[in-house]
Amino acid sequence: MNFKKITTIVLIITCLSCEDYLEILPEGQENSETYFNSQSDYEDALVGVYDLLSTTYLNNILGEIASDNSLCGGESPTDVLDWQQIDNMTHTPDNNALRNIFQWMYAGISRANYIVEFQDNIDFDGKDKLLAENLFLRSYYYSELVKFFGDVPLYVDGRISIEDSQSIDRTPKAEVYAQLESDLLLAIEDLPWQQNQNGRVTKGAALALLGKIYLYQDKFPEAASTLDQIVVSGQYQLVEDFGIIFLNSNENNQESVFEVQHFGGEGGGFGCFQCVEGNVAVGFMGPRFTGGNFGPFTSGFSFNPPTQEIYNAFTADDERRDASILSMDAFVAERPSVTFNFGNTDDYTGFYNKKYIPYAEANAGDANLTHSNNYRAIRYSDVLLMAAEAFNRSGLNDVKARNYLNLVRDRAGLEDVETSGSNLTQDILLERRLELVGEGHRFFDQVRTGQTNSIPGFTDKNLLFPIPRIEIELAGNRWPQNPGY
Repeated sequence: MNFKKITTIVLIITCLSCEDYLEILPEGQENSETYFNSQSDYEDALVGVYDLLSTTYLNNILGEIASDNSLCGGESPTDVLDWQQIDNMTHTPDNNALRNIFQWMYAGISRANYIVEFQDNIDFDGKDKLLAENLFLRSYYYSELVKFFGDVPLYVDGRISIEDSQSIDRTPKAEVYAQLESDLLLAIEDLPWQQNQNGRVTKGAALALLGKIYLYQDKFPEAASTLDQIVVSGQYQLVEDFGIIFLNSNENNQESVFEVQHFGGEGGGFGCFQCVEGNVAVGFMGPRFTGGNFGPFTSGFSFNPPTQEIYNAFTADDERRDASILSMDAFVAERPSVTFNFGNTDDYTGFYNKKYIPYAEANAGDANLTHSNNYRAIRYSDVLLMAAEAFNRSGLNDVKARNYLNLVRDRAGLEDVETSGSNLTQDILLERRLELVGEGHRFFDQVRTGQTNSIPGFTDKNLLFPIPRIEIELAGNRWPQNPGY
């Protein structure tokens, strides 16, 4: 399969606001009801499910902008107003960025459901593994929706028609999570630890997502047991040098549990962000270089600048600080020829997200949108810290929790911690912030652990984002809005 591009494939791209099924049929191809007649048909359809992972760039950048890790940035205080509102916690049900997340995740779910609807058409070698990959991807998209919106319509038997959309209610998130737990437990049985192609779902990825879903529900014993299976498997190792984890030359490394593949050779533009195969967020986050020798980097749109506070949260001997956050003052001091534009002066901090900084490359289309940096969706260090939190907060084993935490700290060049109980909990949560800064997890970690006081403008209603108003209207005004919106 080609994960960089959808080739001859029937795409049934449906969402709850569609007028009907949108069918994209190659010339001479069967219609959507008679498509699944060979193994390659299923494989091509699965490529379509993977393809929507490219749209999660928006989920990831907003997970930082909404948190206390960064500001919105951009060219001015009104540049990409939807993002500015989320940064200021003034977003409403009419925020188009939130509608994009809602639509794009449901598009991925609908593609997965298309395979589910016709999964019994034929049998072939490897079918169980293919269906397991599909269940993981559907679970991934649903888990993103629940993180943002809470209760969401759950539909798992097939595609969602316009008639269905008028009768499906929002499902309580506990029921959605229960479905995802069931699906992932099935998927784990049929997934291998290793795949022969980068980016394909593995047993480790499914265990990690299941463990994360348990953690988000405070099911700490279940999370501990699930995540520990990954650790004891010996399938993953921390990359010794933190500074090379996010280089484009070090993608799909030994620490990668699940990695979204991006490709700079496909064109794309501002008219269709979901069509772009590159990592859109990367070009948005780069500094606004205007001259001098700033290689190997290239210019961007200066969004998502880390704050002075998160920079200061690192100790001077923490090897992750300068590998995670680019200090423009330090950079220019080493390269006096470099010039740049501050962009939005209200949000200029002097810092940029170095993990996902744009590199100069021969990418096609609009170069700001098609950078090839893969998104490290789940890293082994994340698994270790989730496992540490689960063992600690369950009361099961603080010794093991400390050991897992200290593996991450040792790699960063820091001394071991010796705390236990609630003090250890706070050490683990701080370590998650430092280890995963810039990777899109911070806001949701703050919400699930009740540490939202440091988010400017945050009120209780911001525990969830609003359901897009137009989606409620298109569903017949049957869905209740989230409280406070």
